[in-house]
Amino acid sequence: MNSGGGKPPTIKILYSYLGRIVAGRPDGKLRYVGGYTRVLSVDRSISYAELMLKFAEACGESMNLKCKLPAEDLDVLVSISGDEELAAVIEEYDRVSAAENREMKVRAVLSPVKSPKKASPPSSPMSCFDFPAKSRLNQVKISGHCSHPPYKPSSLLRCSPPVVGYPIAAEKLHHCRGAPNPSRLQNVCFANRRNCSH
Repeated sequence: MNSGGGKPPTIKILYSYLGRIVAGRPDGKLRYVGGYTRVLSVDRSISYAELMLKFAEACGESMNLKCKLPAEDLDVLVSISGDEELAAVIEEYDRVSAAENREMKVRAVLSPVKSPKKASPPSSPMSCFDFPAKSRLNQVKISGHCSHPPYKPSSLLRCSPPVVGYPIAAEKLHHCRGAPNPSRLQNVCFANRRNCSH
């Protein structure tokens, strides 16, 4: 962007950041409120990269640049991302300044560059206690119903000897056929004694 004849060697940029555009009262005209509004005087031949570096130094962070055209309001902003777009905006302001015979400042609105969000790691490592496996749940469920003691072979069980005088045959009948008849118990006892006496 070389300077032409009759044009000042520098341009002034009126820039705002960290605020917002709102409709004013009572006319409803858009205005930039809050944040900061400053004027930056730079060489007319400045490049886009150099200009954005100056904005970053002034604002303390990287910024996106949008400019308002002279004949438009703040609701129409042109995004600037290279030398050609910057030169076109400056040329438009030069044309309007020459037509109105007054020097105009380039109106710019800056916004912070948004960095892509990174997925944050979990606060604590996952474990099987946080998310139990399905098989583990089944085991717990089954164990809740199977509360009986494990089966032991009959050879490991010890039976106490019967009480003296208690009819052994009657005990077998009690376990196999239900409660024995008292008369049958007596007959069995007499039969055992008779066999033992012979």
